[in-house]
Amino acid sequence: MKIAILDDWADRALAVADWSPLEADITVFREPIPSDEQASVLQPFDVICLMRERTPLPAALINALPALRLVVTTGAQNLAIDVGAAQARGVTVCGTQSRKTTMAEFTLTLMLAQSRALPANTASVAAGGFQVALGRDLADLSIGLVGLGQIGSQVARLAQAFSAKVTAWSPNLTPERAAECRVDLAPTLDALAARSDILSVHMILSERSATLINRSTFAALPQNALFVNTSRARLVDRGALFDWLQGNPAASAAIDVFEDEPIPPTNPWRDMRARLGSRLLLTPHLGYVSEATWQLFYLQTVEAIAAYQAGNPIRVLTA
Repeated sequence: MKIAILDDWADRALAVADWSPLEADITVFREPIPSDEQASVLQPFDVICLMRERTPLPAALINALPALRLVVTTGAQNLAIDVGAAQARGVTVCGTQSRKTTMAEFTLTLMLAQSRALPANTASVAAGGFQVALGRDLADLSIGLVGLGQIGSQVARLAQAFSAKVTAWSPNLTPERAAECRVDLAPTLDALAARSDILSVHMILSERSATLINRSTFAALPQNALFVNTSRARLVDRGALFDWLQGNPAASAAIDVFEDEPIPPTNPWRDMRARLGSRLLLTPHLGYVSEATWQLFYLQTVEAIAAYQAGNPIRVLTA
């Protein structure tokens, strides 16, 4: 059996799990495979192991891989896989469980880092200086959450532990759900933005939600607000975000997700970071990246492959 492990950017897949019981020929791809080379590079493999949505698996690619028998994705779902096309080809698709706290913890990390001006102050120390900026306490700040699902609700609880005031909005958020999470419900997205010292996005990307955060949203934000996105880049109108940051010297942002990942050397995000400095904190999609999460992902990936080898696939995903 030939196994391909894709997009292991941190080079940890083989270290956090024991793959030896599979007795397989394993190839790890640390860097993304260019889209025009994926079919030829992946053609020999029986099994492809995906890290979330880093490499899409559309029907055209699935149909170009005659040896492919099994796809294992980290996480319980992966919208970048054409599961129906896989089923039609007789390819089994399996998933793993996910840790539920990692993303919320990281979101609070970004809020704290920017609110307390850590990027500006640590850069000053690295350059030979010392204090250069004052921070803000989270206590008594108004935090607005766009989305109050599993992750959004965890962010709400963590923010409340810092004595922040939390308000939420989403297209389907009900008063009952807001009350259950002990947060206020805003009537509209712009109303949420208008009352938020920090606005954080926790939505699933879909045709309906693409560029949900737009010029109207940023126009409603206070001039000294912090905008945080750990969900999906295309939920946000990037040009509107950039214009808001450039037009409001007290505004800041913390961004963990990008349209193209890894971020190319020449890219609008890098250009804007060079212009704005520490007001724009960019992190390399670390929201779900932790040692414990990687152990869970890859231990269960190995488990799924072993179960398939034994003729009893587990955590099978269907269209």
